[in-house]
Amino acid sequence: MSANSAPPATDAGKPSGSGFRIPKVPFWAQIVAGLVLGVLLGWLARSQDISWLYTTLDKVGHIFVQLLKLAVAPLVFFAILVSITNLRKVNNAARLATRTLLWFMITSLIAVAIGLVIGLVTNPGAGTGLTPKDGAKPEHAGSWLDFLTGIIPDNVITPFTELNVLQIVFMAAVAGIAALQLGEKAKPILALSESILELLQKALWWVIRLAPIGTVGLIGYAIADYGWDLIGKYATFTADVYIGCALVMFGVYPLLLATVAKVSPLQFFKGAWPAIQLAFVSRSSVGTMPVTQKVTERLGVPKEYASFAVPFGATTKMDGCAAIYPALAAIFIAQIFDVQLGIGDYILIAFVSVIGSAATAGLTGATVMLTLTLSTLGLPLEGVGLLLAIDPILDMIRTATNVAGQALVPVIVSAREKILDHDKYNSASASPVDEIEVEGAKPTGVAVAA
Repeated sequence: MSANSAPPATDAGKPSGSGFRIPKVPFWAQIVAGLVLGVLLGWLARSQDISWLYTTLDKVGHIFVQLLKLAVAPLVFFAILVSITNLRKVNNAARLATRTLLWFMITSLIAVAIGLVIGLVTNPGAGTGLTPKDGAKPEHAGSWLDFLTGIIPDNVITPFTELNVLQIVFMAAVAGIAALQLGEKAKPILALSESILELLQKALWWVIRLAPIGTVGLIGYAIADYGWDLIGKYATFTADVYIGCALVMFGVYPLLLATVAKVSPLQFFKGAWPAIQLAFVSRSSVGTMPVTQKVTERLGVPKEYASFAVPFGATTKMDGCAAIYPALAAIFIAQIFDVQLGIGDYILIAFVSVIGSAATAGLTGATVMLTLTLSTLGLPLEGVGLLLAIDPILDMIRTATNVAGQALVPVIVSAREKILDHDKYNSASASPVDEIEVEGAKPTGVAVAA
């Protein structure tokens, strides 16, 4: 036998041997373990009054969210810019963009209707023991004037330093359209933008891998800080939000997939699950965006179209935060403050949810959207303070619903426009996040059908 002979290889191409190997824990299992450990540590910190553990959980969760936010501003700018310019590679780009926006609005309208029905049936504000005195007016409130005038920034620096995502989207859209108009002259800028976007996404992957640790801190701090007694006061409202989001995710979305897109709903959730579970933990649509785009492409949506639809959706498509939640919250707050809502008020809630969802901007929390809804209805903004305490618990399921919708619409539009790769869709699997990253590292070329 030659000295240079290699050891026999296994079917996977790896050297055989009897050495002990530490089994690789799937990412979803790491997330679940983080949730369980977070609950246990949070309960321990609160029941035993362990201040150092309370502080540690707070810092761990805070650092994870800050790492996500660190990449938000440049990620949104370059993702939107590149996605708009990528539309030049897609046939019927204007038609696809219009259909995408239309389905965003349709699904948001369905979601807000479900939220209103659940709120009217369950009366979440009744019997809580909460009073108007328990509320506190937020420091910053959203209004239609602020929403409309706030789209255009005063300068190009402030939106990035203050993380005004809506203004960043505006500047990116203007830059993208200008690049399309310049044509060949803009190629160096586009090449640089694509490289920066890949760099940002790579860095964000490292943060995403820390999600199980972030989960321990975020969940643990929520339990340690709020406690089960406080959660009990909001039991009906919390259940309403989770039930409403579940009905949209596992009722409305599968129905649309089966009847409109004519594809298997089970395959959709198998493929999209890594993004949905990460959204549940991170509470950030923008932070989850790289994973959402990868799973959407894996579900057979052409890369050029997915690179437009997903970033666009991550900043404007909010069925959980901007549809179900404001509808339920408005009813909850109206009941606490003893304000009667009529048919016209419910129509206004639906209008705000469909038109004003961009104000939510894909960040953790939905306070801006809620204050926008309350100010439109004339409800006391002090009601926001009633819900801030329970917001992190609610935001997990809201963001998971947001991200599921952000992956759903490109699939529906692609199927309707006959550009969906059904072979890829039918073979999609719930592989962990690290496998998606490996797939993303490979050069791919997705052809778009005429």
